[in-house]
Amino acid sequence: MSEELGMVVEVAAPPHADLHRRNDRLLLLMIAAYVVVLSALMIVSGVSVTPDVMLIALGLAAVILGRGRLFIRDWVPFIGLFLAYELMRGFADDINRVVHDADVLGLERALFGGLLPTQVLQDALHPATGLDPWAIFGTVLYFLHFPLPIAVAFLLWIRRRRAYYDYVAALIVLSMAGFATYLYLPVAPPWWAADRGLIPGPDGLPAIEYLKAQGFNDLARLFGFEGRYLYSYAIYEVNPNPVAAFPSLHAGYPFLAFLFARRAFGRVGWLMLGYAACVWFAIVYLADHYVVDILGGLAYASVAYLAIVHAPGWFRRVVDRAADPAVDADVEVAEAGDSGAFGRAMGRVRWGIVRQGAAIAIVGAIGVVGVVKGQWFGGGDSPVLLVPWAAVIGGIWRAALGATSR
Repeated sequence: MSEELGMVVEVAAPPHADLHRRNDRLLLLMIAAYVVVLSALMIVSGVSVTPDVMLIALGLAAVILGRGRLFIRDWVPFIGLFLAYELMRGFADDINRVVHDADVLGLERALFGGLLPTQVLQDALHPATGLDPWAIFGTVLYFLHFPLPIAVAFLLWIRRRRAYYDYVAALIVLSMAGFATYLYLPVAPPWWAADRGLIPGPDGLPAIEYLKAQGFNDLARLFGFEGRYLYSYAIYEVNPNPVAAFPSLHAGYPFLAFLFARRAFGRVGWLMLGYAACVWFAIVYLADHYVVDILGGLAYASVAYLAIVHAPGWFRRVVDRAADPAVDADVEVAEAGDSGAFGRAMGRVRWGIVRQGAAIAIVGAIGVVGVVKGQWFGGGDSPVLLVPWAAVIGGIWRAALGATSR
């Protein structure tokens, strides 16, 4: 009898496993399609695809999937760190005023036998008049610079919650390494060099154009939202840095997403490499980055990936606590109606550390405002500004550790 039961179990198990895998794939495809369709509708309607808008949309998707509370718990620290970095990075060029332009341009030409890839692409593809489909294509990809890594994080969070924490950590490492480089090595993009006469054509005018504005205007005319574009200033225009070309995070973010997608999803993850290659083409064609900047972005992303995947044991233990499967299970039960389960999950939070981190972040924010607006210690041009910014990010990180403790 036991042998017969054993045979029944052996026969019945594979269909269950296949069904689970099929449903899992369908869920991922639906989420990916949701992100793609949402982004497309926003672009053709003249709505800026910014992280703040995407986070609201993904939060709604999490609620529909029955993981709304878990989304709040897992994503608030990530959102805080990501936005803190975006607000901080624009100050890098205020501290070091020595901008590298001619030397980087010379290195680019040396790598390509005297040719400039941006000039070669624009000479071959940019039409003299009319719509430029390549500029439109590149501008759309430029819009997806921030939403794309957030969308990949969401897919990882749904399918591989443990990998989501690794990805977030690597994303922060990459961003901070980029910021440190922008601080000590401000590098101008091709359009900057062209505007300053470093890339002259035969007629003395710049040999290349900054095509992003044309791509956007062509896009607006094509879809009829010219003059009524809805723009979110929460990210893109808060403290921009025009000389943060090396390393290119436009190249680094999608490559980092590819590395994690390949690791989590196997062959499907290779699709991200195709997307990343399209981004690399776009940023060179638009004159936003040199190929040298792209190579730097790939190198930085690879180092960030390896640093997290092969992190020391203490760091792995921190991530394991943050991604505790028991919290996942408790919150999902709470979503189904057991409020006590959510209480058990939140009971693991070390509120003292959370309050301490929040207090440090608030003090840091006051310091940032004081230095920038109140001109403390020499104002926003002073390196002292890094101190309160470090307090903001450190406070958010400490609060996050308290929120993910047992």
